[in-house]
Amino acid sequence: MAIIRSKEIRGKKMKAREASMIDLKRELAKLNSQKASGRIPENSGKIREIRRTVARILTINKEEVTSK
Repeated sequence: MAIIRSKEIRGKKMKAREASMIDLKRELAKLNSQKASGRIPENSGKIREIRRTVARILTINKEEVTSK
């Protein structure tokens, strides 16, 4: 899954964000298991970017919930 920017995240509905977050967490788990088993991931920076994207989604969800 591609990295999602804040503007794109805000344009999605809550359900779509949750689905994106689930997909990202699956991909992150896969990359972390590769790293733990000693295999070198294809793109080592992808782990960091996925973690940040998940954090962006959680932050935007929290902002919307508290603003209502």
